This record gives sequence, structure tokens and C-alpha cells, in this order.
Amino acid sequence: MSDDLEPLSPEEGVERFLRHREPSVRESTLQNARTRLNYFLEWCDERDIDNLNDLSGRDIADFVAWRRGDIAAITLQKQLSSIRVALRWWADIEAVEEGLAEKVHAPELPDGAESKDVFLSADRAERALAYYNRHQYASRAHALLTLMWETGMRRSAVHSLDVDDLESDEHAIRVEHRIDEGTKLKNGEGGERWVYLGLQTFQVLEDYVDNPDRKETVDEYGRRPLFTTQKGTRPKPGTIYNWVVRALHPCSYSDCPHGRTQEECDARGRNASLSKCPSARSPHAVRRGAITNHLNNDTPPETVGERMDVSLDVLYRHYDARTDKEKMQVRRKHLNN
Repeated sequence: MSDDLEPLSPEEGVERFLRHREPSVRESTLQNARTRLNYFLEWCDERDIDNLNDLSGRDIADFVAWRRGDIAAITLQKQLSSIRVALRWWADIEAVEEGLAEKVHAPELPDGAESKDVFLSADRAERALAYYNRHQYASRAHALLTLMWETGMRRSAVHSLDVDDLESDEHAIRVEHRIDEGTKLKNGEGGERWVYLGLQTFQVLEDYVDNPDRKETVDEYGRRPLFTTQKGTRPKPGTIYNWVVRALHPCSYSDCPHGRTQEECDARGRNASLSKCPSARSPHAVRRGAITNHLNNDTPPETVGERMDVSLDVLYRHYDARTDKEKMQVRRKHLNN
């Protein structure tokens, strides 16, 4: 515990936080926050935590695991958003360590848990990639976005990739389930596949591997992770989530689409959360957008399903974000009249 912190009980911390929020949010929002934070108080009581100063990243992970056993993943994600906001405010008043909120890692959502309305549009993906291609070529952000947009990979698949999975003769990459070596795929061995990248995407990844800013590393299993952190480690799925949200933050590559200045925006600044931006897009939204873009480009659904490791049933119910007009335009290409 830092000597700079001022003791504060969980109960008083919650009440102070809610009083702070009350003037600026609707009553329903405040009530939702109170309900969610009551679960946090219950957990603190069970663990005999009587001072917020004592909270650590491990404690936060234990709280997430405690709640995960009772509710659906998407509900947990919503509840944890309230915890993050409270932790950031408590850090501002010297009640918890700075940065503790960023250690709240929600579990990855199952297929289809998010609304089909939330996806990365092709226009936005192309604008972002054009910016990175021109100004940050072969950077980590460029390579990551290029790969995820072209292949629709899940975070777990990206996390599993090694440099040695690149197949230069085929301009492809292998996706393998290696649970005994620290990485796994959502569908286990059933998710293993070769994914064709094409010359341009493959070249971006090769150039990223050779980028002097990339930290080369070998993990405890003798594997060379494709994507690495600045500390030279394989990134956790939560880290990949943060990288994608940051890389797609609209103010990173264009003017703010919401007409805000940096001073007005609570998604900008040193202690802000990029996920607060109305235009924030998660890796799952990139995956949904990539699948939709492939379908709009007349890629057969069966091919999309095999490429993206998703069944046709789940693809149509949860990933196909095309409008009725877009679906008609694809069908129209196959008609003679």
C-alpha cells in the first residue's frame, strides 16, 4: 500500500462515489451503479476488506472470478464498467492505487453476445488502415488491425500466434491450439486452420516482425510470439483488447466525429478510458465487421465460416450485420436479368 493513500472504507467509498455521480447522471443510471457496487461491497465483506487502500490487482481478479460464477458474461462486462469508473474516481481521491481500474479484465464474450449493430464498418476500417499504412507502416497497430480486418480472428487466436506460424510460400498463417504451451483456441483443435492472407497483408506482418520497434522474445516454451508487448512478452487477451480500442480511436487517425475538443472528451487525456468514446470498437466488433465485409464482397458463407471459424448458424444469427438492401445487392450479382 502506498504511503500517499488516505484510508477509506468500501461503504464510505461507494457512498462518496454515488454522491459525486448523482448530479451528472440520470436516476436510472445511478440506481444501476448502486446495485452493481452493492455486489462489490458484499464481496469486500466476505473477504474482510475494510480499507480500499488495500486493494490490489489480484484482489480485483478475485472479484471478477467471484461474480463470473453467478451471471452471464455480457452482464458481467456491464457490471465491471461501473467498478472501473468507481476505481478511477477513488484513485483521484487517493483511496486506491493509480491504474487499478485498468486491471479489471472482463472475460471474453461468447459468439453473438454483443448486438449485431455494433461492428466496424468497412469505410472506417479502410480509413484507419490507410492512415496506418501511410504514417505508421508495419507498426504493431498497423499489423494487428490489418490481420484482424482481413481474417476476422478472435483475440484468443491472435494471442496464440507465433512468428513461426507465418508460411511465406503460401502467404498464409497457421492457427494452432497449443493448450500445453500456454495458448488455446476457443474451439480447441476444431479451430485449427491455415488462413490465407494474400501478398499485401503477409508483407505487412513480415515487415512488422522486422520492425526495430518490435520487442523480439522467446517464451518459456521456446516459442516466438508474433505480437509482443514493450516488455517483450506475449500480450494477454485483455491487452490485445486495449490495443484494438486504442488503434481504432477515431481521433488517432481523423477528426473527432462527435465534435468534441480534447478538453471536453472523457475518452481523452492521461487518466481517461478510450472505451468511453461513443465510437469505440472492440476486437469482437472488428470480427463482426470483417465477416460482414467478406459477405458483402460475395465471399461464399461456407468459405467465410471456415476462414473465421464460425458455424453458418452462428454466422447468420449473430455476425451477419448486412442490411436487407446489401443482401439483395449480393444476390443480384448471381442473377442474369
